[in-house]
Amino acid sequence: MRRLRDSLLQIERVASVASILDAPLIDSPRVSLNELQDRVRTLEDPDTDPELARREFLTSPLYRNLLLSPDGKTTALQIVFRRDETYHSLLNRRNVLREKRLSGELAPEEARELARVSAEFKDYSSASMDRERVDIARVRSILDRHRNRAGIHLGGVPMIVADMIEFIRRDLVSFGVGVLAFLVSMLAIIFRKPRWVVLPMLCCAAAVIFMFGYLGLVQWRVTVVSSNFTSLLLIITLSLTVHLIVRYHELQAERPDADQHTLVLETVRSKALPSLYTALTTIVAFASLLVSDIRPVIDFGWIMAIGIGVAFALSFVLFPAGLVLLRPVRFTPRLDLAGALTRGCASWIDRHGTLTLGIFAALAVLSAIGISRLTVENRFIDHFKESTEIYQGMVLIDRQLGGTIPLDVIVDADPEFFAEPVDESPLFDDDPWEEESGGAGLSGTSYWYNAFRLEKVGAIHAYLDQLPESGKVLSMTTTMALMEQLNDDKPVDNFTLSVIHKKLPPQIEEALFDPYLAKDGNQVRFTLRVFETDPGLRRNALLKKVRRDLVEQFDLAEEQVHLSGMLVLYNNVLRSLYRSQVLTIGAVFLAIMAMFIVLFRSLRLAVIAIIPNLIAAGMVLGLMGWLNIPLDIMTITIAAITIGIAVDDTIHYVHRFTVEITEDQDYLAAVRRCHASVGRAMYYTSVTVIMGFSILALSNFVPTIYFGLFTGLAMAVAMIANLTLLALLLMRIRPPAVCWLRRPER
Repeated sequence: MRRLRDSLLQIERVASVASILDAPLIDSPRVSLNELQDRVRTLEDPDTDPELARREFLTSPLYRNLLLSPDGKTTALQIVFRRDETYHSLLNRRNVLREKRLSGELAPEEARELARVSAEFKDYSSASMDRERVDIARVRSILDRHRNRAGIHLGGVPMIVADMIEFIRRDLVSFGVGVLAFLVSMLAIIFRKPRWVVLPMLCCAAAVIFMFGYLGLVQWRVTVVSSNFTSLLLIITLSLTVHLIVRYHELQAERPDADQHTLVLETVRSKALPSLYTALTTIVAFASLLVSDIRPVIDFGWIMAIGIGVAFALSFVLFPAGLVLLRPVRFTPRLDLAGALTRGCASWIDRHGTLTLGIFAALAVLSAIGISRLTVENRFIDHFKESTEIYQGMVLIDRQLGGTIPLDVIVDADPEFFAEPVDESPLFDDDPWEEESGGAGLSGTSYWYNAFRLEKVGAIHAYLDQLPESGKVLSMTTTMALMEQLNDDKPVDNFTLSVIHKKLPPQIEEALFDPYLAKDGNQVRFTLRVFETDPGLRRNALLKKVRRDLVEQFDLAEEQVHLSGMLVLYNNVLRSLYRSQVLTIGAVFLAIMAMFIVLFRSLRLAVIAIIPNLIAAGMVLGLMGWLNIPLDIMTITIAAITIGIAVDDTIHYVHRFTVEITEDQDYLAAVRRCHASVGRAMYYTSVTVIMGFSILALSNFVPTIYFGLFTGLAMAVAMIANLTLLALLLMRIRPPAVCWLRRPER
């Protein structure tokens, strides 16, 4: 351990490494307060009794379940990095200026300063994250040299941040390469001509390269949420080009003698407006994420909205520009799976229309019940695979070293205390200890630092310690237990408290007093670590219970109790997921409904068009509820994205239907013709989207895996719903035949 510690201390940014080697010992053997003033004993001192030290580490209220596991086989070393003063200076200045801006007190020169400081902080924090990543790599390199002697795990926030960044880098590469390989294979299998592979891939590559360049130019960081934008952009760009390919083949079959220029021009003319609307609806879907309360989700919405706009423009420039240079080549499908599926759907709804409506109605009811079962309670540890070091480290700390997730309970002094006059008179007349300690000191002037109130602190400590969810609890009660040992195991009175506070060495004061007691003694802090691996953990319920019990059982005012720490922060994120889910679904529903009304110029047709997509999104959310899979930072985007992408096929189908129905006013015949034409493109694009999303299962981040699998499932349901329920509703309800595009010449 000494060699490991010394190696870690060689890293430039490491300030200290805390371990059992340098932890202060007061019972190995027992020392008095006067002896403690002269010297702080540690395990490395020659006069330390190893067996007594072992017993102290295993039984000490401070070290037990903190530095050493109950069985004595697991210990921890805490690496403390040097404080980056430049980073904190820029951060604090930026925050001060932001607060002024929020309150409307920002002067013009301060606004310019805010812009400058924000830019400096952004650049510096990026460089700081790179330095931290390098330091974590050095730590791992050092640990690797010692793994032959012990099982070593790395944990902590810096390591999690570094690994998450690495996950993002890997996901960007694996998603992009995986989706690209799949798309090339799919195009080659379906269309069997190099041109139908090269031209779509040219559009896809141009869109992705442009977005990478743009994000780099504006220094827009990719997060774990937006790391899948490459795969999504490839999928959406390809779906646009597939509709162009299928339409080109239709026109070529209808006009075998037409020249290439005419075919390409008519393809673009007939698909420009519906593709524009499909792009706009998808942009609206991703833009709905902007109403979320979660910054990475908002950034994801912006990135995808911009990327889809670029993809549309490039698809309608590069694809026709490249195609017009080539000679026409007829396309005949060998194995017409798309045709067989679409014809089968048309025949099914003709023979089993009522059954189809009943099936989708039942699915809607089951989905509604499942949605009512949705929760946001999920464990951070479940976001990672068991093979990752993040997961393994958190499990080890949770089970062996007293819990993982920190929760701070801070209790203020009673407000009435400050209205009372403070008595600073000596505790005893003519007492030499009193003269030496300088009067009553903190025990006579503070609210909490006295024997009476410390009993209440002890009661609160005991309450927090008995909670099933809590692991290690530290507070002034822990400190007082150690002080009693220094006081020959006698209770500590006010006089002794005053003497102790003035005579303790700075090293002991920093470790035992400063973390748990404010300098003026009017605020106490309880730090507890919660078991993250507890499957029954309910953060919000726990926080409410702690606050309620402290007020009711310990006669505290509500304003005295403050809860803070990572547990509160994570719980706040989870609580905002519900609101974000409702807001994003509501925003995308209203926006797309408005676009449908404008597009179709018929409220009835707009309602018909939105129903299949709502069922697809609702079914996936309902399935998550039935499977007890909670919402997380990724899955809250599924519903909005599903509606936004699935309506693309809906728009193409309804557009084609309004054209076909004018042929003979025969609704069934129009549906069959739609299935035989645009239905093929819907099949190809849906398969592309489904398989593309499934590649997200390669991620190390479990929410991304859920996002990919459930969004792919939603796309499959949307495809089936569009080919069955949408067509059936058009046949049964028979909306007015509004041809919102110029009818293609036949």
